[in-house]
Amino acid sequence: MSREKIDGQLFSYTGPAFHYINEEERHFFAKEPAQFRVNLIGCGMIGMEHMRVATRVGRSAIHGVFDLNERSVKVAKEEFAKITDEDFKVYDTLEAACNDPEVDGILICTPNFTHLDVLKVAIKSGKHIFMEKPMATKLEDAYEITKMAKEYGAVLQIGLQYRYKSIYSEAIHEVLERKAVGEVKMINIMEHRIPFLDKVNQWNKFSKFSGGTLVEKCCHYFDLMNLFAQSRPVRVYANGSQSTNFRDFEFKGEKSDILDSAFVTVEYENGVRAGFNLCMFAPMFHEELLVCGDEGRVKAAEIEDFSENARLRTEMEVFCGQNRPSKTSQPSYPKLIEASGHNGATWFEHIAFADQMAGKQTNSATVEEGFWSVVVGCAAEESVKTGKIIEVAELLKSKGIDL
Repeated sequence: MSREKIDGQLFSYTGPAFHYINEEERHFFAKEPAQFRVNLIGCGMIGMEHMRVATRVGRSAIHGVFDLNERSVKVAKEEFAKITDEDFKVYDTLEAACNDPEVDGILICTPNFTHLDVLKVAIKSGKHIFMEKPMATKLEDAYEITKMAKEYGAVLQIGLQYRYKSIYSEAIHEVLERKAVGEVKMINIMEHRIPFLDKVNQWNKFSKFSGGTLVEKCCHYFDLMNLFAQSRPVRVYANGSQSTNFRDFEFKGEKSDILDSAFVTVEYENGVRAGFNLCMFAPMFHEELLVCGDEGRVKAAEIEDFSENARLRTEMEVFCGQNRPSKTSQPSYPKLIEASGHNGATWFEHIAFADQMAGKQTNSATVEEGFWSVVVGCAAEESVKTGKIIEVAELLKSKGIDL
């Protein structure tokens, strides 16, 4: 089989297993020159994932990094050496990292509460920007970012990459492109998973830094809800608690206050209703999506339960009754892509970012879509606190946001 018949992006990987081959001797594993160079701001867990994936995809080369945490920078250098022979630069200031003339783009992967301040510096560079989710922890900050984006001439992509997971990518195709279920009426999403992992300074254990669980983690699912509904949310009701996780956890004298379980109901302008079920003390990873329309139903699920018993990791069902053929499938990407991060979603997110930098249109999350995912999350957090149904228009007005 000739190399030309194989996806060059997948097989341009030049990890440690192939270091024995000189660059001029490579053919099958020859690395195509990167189209773009990008700097990484923030070298924590998600920053390291973006470093690995960007390098292996090969469209964008990591040029340098900036992080205030010395240990994070040290680990980043060690990890970078494992995946490429190239050197990268460590910057002393955020301004230097954002304004390096050798760089085309900036990846913002810092803790949630820092996004706006980092973006204010990055946006002055005029470079293409990728910013991790959630775009902000407060509605006021998210709205300020939307205003900044309207006047920005370069790419500003939000890291809501779940729309690139194989199960959701296929579900989006069936529901929004193929119209397999007809007109969407109801959406249900469930996530059952293990607790939040450790972060530098444990910022994800405190709502004031993360925005709260329903913003930090669940903005992914609210983005999917908004996408399938094809409408704006008008009303949100939620109940939840910190029933199990981190109840006795303290860090630097502060007690953790994040939710570990919740039910969220969302009503949309077009009449679509959506529900979300979260449990973060389950001994597994289990996501499930149900989209019901007037002509059928799509179900998509992804399960990782750490057991020895063989089971399907992904499944998707399109059931249309008498309206048209039904089918089942097991959506997936190649193993190397699936293992690269977020079950392959980050891989295709980086392809989308490179495509956008090259002037192509993609279905990656826009700033406006990122804003509405934060709106639902903030409304849900407010509903849990107050026990009241939150009218979205009233919530936005209370924050001085006039759309």
